[in-house]
Amino acid sequence: MIGQLEIDLFAEGFHSLKEKRRLLSSLKERLRRQFNVAVAETAYQDLWQKAQLTVVTIAPGRAALESVFQQVEAFIDRNYAVEISRLQARFL
Repeated sequence: MIGQLEIDLFAEGFHSLKEKRRLLSSLKERLRRQFNVAVAETAYQDLWQKAQLTVVTIAPGRAALESVFQQVEAFIDRNYAVEISRLQARFL
């Protein structure tokens, strides 16, 4: 089964696109390493304070995918000074 999670992020602390990209680059790499997922910035590339990441992974069933997505959300909350403003999961 394939799972896709869209994560909208908001951070008041970004003052430039360069700051935003530095943080997102770190976040994407850490998610890839820690959870073995594919990650891409999929929206809001030209806005300083908003970002959208899409995380995709595969697992034997929906419960396993939901577990990975919950871990991803908790990891972002614990390690990054951003607010998760929206989560949307899809399962194929």
